[in-house]
Amino acid sequence: MKLTELADIIRSKNSGPYELTLDVMFKTQEDFERVLKSGAISEKAICELYRITPDKIVSIVPFPPAKAIKATIVRPICSGDPGETDVYGAQQHAPLLNLEVNL
Repeated sequence: MKLTELADIIRSKNSGPYELTLDVMFKTQEDFERVLKSGAISEKAICELYRITPDKIVSIVPFPPAKAIKATIVRPICSGDPGETDVYGAQQHAPLLNLEVNL
């Protein structure tokens, strides 16, 4: 099953000029708990999806009050620097849209 079938919101945003935060918010508490238990949003998955090494992951944190999982990664290029294509980090969630979740 794809993450998009379980999540209500999948988005990305700046977490300062040097980091991106990826937010996955779920429709139900049950879906949040099932995905969390599955380990689908893991260091390994984030590294593969974003083609980064583990040292570029700042944190992966479940946030039960919002039925959400937040992952923060180091931006490959500082926001606004030459060659950077998404100043607000609002388009960086796309790799998560194809994430398969094995429940």
